[in-house]
Amino acid sequence: MRIVFMGTPDFAVPSLEALLRSDNQVVGVVTQPDRPKGRGQHLMPPPVKLVAERAGIPVLQPLKIRTPEFLAALSAWKPELIAVTAFGRILHAPILRLPPRGCVNVHGSLLPKYRGAAPVQWAVINGETETGITTMLMDEGMDTGPMLLQEKLAILPEDTAGTLAPRLAKLGGRLLVETIARLKAGTLTPQKQDETEATMAPLLKKEDGLMDWTMGAQALANRVRGLSPWPGAYTFLSAERWNIWKVVPNAASSTDKPGTIVAMTKQSIIVATGHGLLEILEIQTANSKRMPVAQFLAGHRVAAGLQLGTAAP
Repeated sequence: MRIVFMGTPDFAVPSLEALLRSDNQVVGVVTQPDRPKGRGQHLMPPPVKLVAERAGIPVLQPLKIRTPEFLAALSAWKPELIAVTAFGRILHAPILRLPPRGCVNVHGSLLPKYRGAAPVQWAVINGETETGITTMLMDEGMDTGPMLLQEKLAILPEDTAGTLAPRLAKLGGRLLVETIARLKAGTLTPQKQDETEATMAPLLKKEDGLMDWTMGAQALANRVRGLSPWPGAYTFLSAERWNIWKVVPNAASSTDKPGTIVAMTKQSIIVATGHGLLEILEIQTANSKRMPVAQFLAGHRVAAGLQLGTAAP
């Protein structure tokens, strides 16, 4: 089958690689434009582009996809099916109608739960113990199309969004190839999503990382995991920003105001929350690298009774 693949970040790479190993013909790849990254703000190609170029697959990187020029270029590849994994843009009707077999999306959740741009992160933030991959036929809605295949994956207690995503991406590649094979064989019946079960997973912003100490310890621990590696959880001690990378909830109670440092051990800083205590195990301050709290405390003066929260005005 002639397939055009649309995807951009690392999460999309296993899907493209799985297609390249299959008996399908990837005739073209569409990805987002190169973006400036790092301190030097050098233009860096998306991970999907690098894979496509190594395989000798032609690549399109349109600034806009709602143009006659892009639609003409896409049409020239004569795709029978368009496969989409984390492309980063919503496809409009002319693109969706182009391939005879439709557009198949790989989504990182058990739809209809966690529709949207950040399903992996929100599943961890919300304390889910399992998630998965859903393949679906795309329509003009936000992840609302009929489902094709779905497979569950456990979220481990120590998982962050960063450790969970590669496992989901690998599963997504396998499920995409299986979905296409069964579509070709005519053995797959699309299933309508149950709208009453739908939840959203909106795009995260940098400010979403600010810790609200009035939340419970377990909820804060889940949030730290779900926000890692981006945008990262953070708090302030006066004007000093602390990026928080690893924590452990503690069910012990405290009468201290949420955000109060109640104690220190050799390995942790213990903070009162709205319910229970939170032990900070790994931290990062401005112009420093991530480090265990034991190393941090060796070079910083921290005392019980200090208050964590928003930056001082």
